[in-house]
Amino acid sequence: MTSLPLLALALGGPELLIVLAIVLLLFGTTRLPKLARSLGQASKEFKTGVKEGDTSPDEVKPPDEVKPL
Repeated sequence: MTSLPLLALALGGPELLIVLAIVLLLFGTTRLPKLARSLGQASKEFKTGVKEGDTSPDEVKPPDEVKPL
């Protein structure tokens, strides 16, 4: 029996066209570029946040050196 995540990744050409048509009907042609732009900006901010969040153990301050809020 196939699991759900495997079924979600098994979308072919006709299924993707149907999904695209539904999205186009829901959001319209004027809001779709704005939606895509904001999604791209959110992805970019997330990637930079992940890069900035990666710190080596040498860069992490011990608890006694952390300034109180």
